Amino acid sequence: MNIFFVGAGLWSSVLAERITTICKVPVTIFERRSHHGGNCHSSMDKDTGIEFHHYGTHIFHTTIKKVWEYVRKFSDFTPYRHKVLTVHADDVYAMPINLGTINQFYKKKFTPIEAILFMQSEIQRDAVASPENFEEKAISLIGRPLYEAFIKGYTHKQWEHDPRDLPSDIITRLPVRYNYNTDYFNDHWQGIPLYGYDSLFENLLSNPLINIEYNKDFKNIMDEIPSDSLIIYTGMPDELYNYKFGELEWRSLYFEWEALPVQDYQGTSVMNYADTTVPYTRIHEFKHLHPERLTPFASEKTIICREFSHAWHPGEEAYYPVNNKRNNDIYARYREEAERSSNIILGGRLGKYTYFDMDKCIEDALNTFDSILRRLG
Repeated sequence: MNIFFVGAGLWSSVLAERITTICKVPVTIFERRSHHGGNCHSSMDKDTGIEFHHYGTHIFHTTIKKVWEYVRKFSDFTPYRHKVLTVHADDVYAMPINLGTINQFYKKKFTPIEAILFMQSEIQRDAVASPENFEEKAISLIGRPLYEAFIKGYTHKQWEHDPRDLPSDIITRLPVRYNYNTDYFNDHWQGIPLYGYDSLFENLLSNPLINIEYNKDFKNIMDEIPSDSLIIYTGMPDELYNYKFGELEWRSLYFEWEALPVQDYQGTSVMNYADTTVPYTRIHEFKHLHPERLTPFASEKTIICREFSHAWHPGEEAYYPVNNKRNNDIYARYREEAERSSNIILGGRLGKYTYFDMDKCIEDALNTFDSILRRLG
């Protein structure tokens, strides 16, 4: 059986590695871009020696032991613990909301118990019994003052819609910590590949049975693929099926890059901007991801990028699905169409029309391999 992958992102790379390593079956990967790694792609800037992430900061974190054991086969990881700050009204706060954030915002000195009781009263004052939109749901989780300070404007910039016009099911929870823990993630295993994401993917894709063809758009060659081939597709499913059930909506990102002659621009890797008076959602400063790399970290140069969110248009990179009822219903029809086929598997962030953290992406690829293994016998 001929096996063809469309896309060389994380999900495809894991699955291709498993098929070639375990089954000893060759695969070909068609990648539209000039590089592998999908949105995890990173490069080393020759001028500064700083490694930067082309599509925004990516931090690996997981509580899934089998995923951690798997990914460690291909790279060692730094002990980096991600911390995020947010700017609101010219003050800088820790995110997610923690005891320090609450005390700073309300100008209090609450103990954990006092903060819990206070937040309960804040939530009860404005919460509605059955939230019908994003704003009502967020207020029911953290109260109006914190929502309006840290969530409302940021959400408006992310989605370009008033939060009152967004469905409530976009969020299920907003984390609040009643201690001074400033780690962004709670996961047991966290870090960044020691030699970068590009090195991780080179190791994942090093099997000689893996053939990658870059700058190759599948829609231009799909008629050349033998009909009995297995196609593992990680692109947009509506494009694959020529939009027969309608177009899916996506959010895209735009990055404004700048190299600066300063040692340290913002003092942290990611700084969010919660207010709508600032057009971008956050600024990335990549040297902070690898403080163990002493020479670039201490140099008098840095690289930043400002991140802007906007609606996806053809020709742009799709980053996030818009998982409202309309789009989920359309995607379900494409998924059913693929399931009726004996030779098409939809996978990855685009193919499954879902947002994946990296660990969940790897887990899903490993589970998909188990099902393919049964098919290959």
